[in-house]
Amino acid sequence: MPDSGFLALFLVGLLGGTHCVGMCGGIVGALSMGGPARWSLHLAYNAGRILSYAAAGAIAGALGGASLGLEGQWPVRLALYFLANLMLVALGLYLLGITRLLAPVEGLGERLWRHVQPLGRRFLPARTAGQAFPLGLLWGWLPCGLVYSALATALTAGSAGRGALVMLAFGLGTLPNLLLAGMVLGRLQEFSRRRAVRVASGLLVLGFGIYGFLGLARSHGLF
Repeated sequence: MPDSGFLALFLVGLLGGTHCVGMCGGIVGALSMGGPARWSLHLAYNAGRILSYAAAGAIAGALGGASLGLEGQWPVRLALYFLANLMLVALGLYLLGITRLLAPVEGLGERLWRHVQPLGRRFLPARTAGQAFPLGLLWGWLPCGLVYSALATALTAGSAGRGALVMLAFGLGTLPNLLLAGMVLGRLQEFSRRRAVRVASGLLVLGFGIYGFLGLARSHGLF
């Protein structure tokens, strides 16, 4: 995976913010219940969430790196790269509202999530950073097509370290939207639901996926 992939994943996280607010807006909004929004709680929550993304990226990167060490690795590399860009295309179409293709993918994580979700109850309501951080660690495993799209790219990173960095870049991209969701939740949710915002985000993410496919075709002399 080229180093430009880190910037691409950061932008995917940033542009996919409309999906982030829809998935996690209620969670971060709950951190402000019973009082004014506090930056310390939201920073701690998001630090935990992004750390979980990085851990998942390390796992994906290690698995992808191990598969590339197998005999006849070139077909495996192509398959992983194809999957990563296919997920980006699916995400772009998902944000555009054209298809629900990622909904079944999100459903794949439901079994794990059923075991993780109850653990978060002990930290709610989160009144301190010490409660918000482990809550973020747990909710970082929430089934999410946006996250799974990024993880597909982490599979192509080649190692656990680079996989973690890929997901760290992605997580930092999601940070502005979710910090704002916690501080000005209502207004941001209204903004994220606007058709023009979702169309622009979907087209840009879709563009990343198509660009990846074009690069793959060009490298094989298809045009």
